[in-house]
Amino acid sequence: MTRSRAMLPLALAVYGLLGACSLPSLVQPALTASAATPTASPSAAAAPAPAAPPPPSCPDNGKASLRPQGSPPAPGSFPSGTFMKTIFDRGRLVIGVSQDTWLFGYVDPSTNQLQGFDIDIAREVGKAIFGDYNHVELKVTQVVNRIPALKDGSVDLVAWAFTTNCARWQQIDFSTVYYDSGQTVMVAKNSPYHSLQDLNGKKVCAATGSTSIENLAKSTAKPIPVGVPDQSDCLVLLQRGEVDAISTDEALLLGLAAQDPAVHIVGDKFTDEPYALGISQAHPEFVRFVNAVLERMRADGTWAAIFNKWLGRYGPSASPPPASYKD
Repeated sequence: MTRSRAMLPLALAVYGLLGACSLPSLVQPALTASAATPTASPSAAAAPAPAAPPPPSCPDNGKASLRPQGSPPAPGSFPSGTFMKTIFDRGRLVIGVSQDTWLFGYVDPSTNQLQGFDIDIAREVGKAIFGDYNHVELKVTQVVNRIPALKDGSVDLVAWAFTTNCARWQQIDFSTVYYDSGQTVMVAKNSPYHSLQDLNGKKVCAATGSTSIENLAKSTAKPIPVGVPDQSDCLVLLQRGEVDAISTDEALLLGLAAQDPAVHIVGDKFTDEPYALGISQAHPEFVRFVNAVLERMRADGTWAAIFNKWLGRYGPSASPPPASYKD
C-alpha cells in the first residue's frame, strides 16, 4: 500500500460505503399434539445435564493455521473440485481490500489505482493461481463487512490489515500471519495526552467492526469509543477537534501520521495484532494453498521485497513472522 507526501492528503477524499448484511429471524414451528413432549420420570429428572461441548480449539491465540500439503502446484494445475480450480476457471481472484489505509491498501491519486503492502501480499496468491498478476480483482470492502463478504462469497480472500484471533476463527479461516502489529494511540502534537491512560472520559476514534474499537470498550482507561466506517475518517475527526485521539494498530497509525505532520503516536503498544489473510471456512484446501504460497514468499525473499517497498523506510528491517500450524 509509493507516492510523495504532497499527494497524501488526497487519499482522504476517497471513501466507500457498503451496506451491512443482516440475517432473517428464525421462525420456530408450532408443536402439534402428536409432537407433545413426554413427561420425564423422577429418575430422569434427577439425572445431571450433559456437559457442554468444549470450545473450539484455537492454538497459539488464533495465529495457528492449516499446514500446507507440500509446495503449491503449478499455475492452472489444480484438482477438480478444489476452490483453486473454481477460481482458475472463473478467470480471476477476488480480493477484499481497503481503499484508504495508507501504505497497506489505498488509492494512489496519481494513477487512481489501488496499491499497498496488504495488496501486494495478496497479489502473490493470484500469481500462484494464474501465473501472472493480471487476473486479480480488487474489491473495496469496509472493515465491518470483511467477514460477511467472505461468508457470502462476495470475495475469495480479504487482505485488509486483518487481525487473526480466536473469536474470528469461529466465523472464518485465516492464513498464517504475514505481519505483526499492535494497537497504540495517536494525538495532536499540541495535545496534553501521552498514552491511553491519559484519555479517561475522552473521545477516542477507531473503525467500527475492528478489534481496535473492541479493545477501547474493554480498556481500564475508560475512554469514550467513537466508531467510524474506516480509520482514515478518524484523522478527519481529529483534525476538526471532534475527537481527542485515534487508536488503532501502530502500522496503520504510521500511515495516518505520514499524511499530517501535526499528529504523532504516543505511548506503548498495548495489544498484539497479527495480520493474516481472511478466507471462508468452506475452502480449507484453499487455506492450505495460500499458506504454501506464504511459505514460499518467506523463503525466496518475496516477503522481504514487499516489506521494504512499503514499510522499510518507517522502521528497521524486519523478518516475516514464523508460520504456526494447528495440524
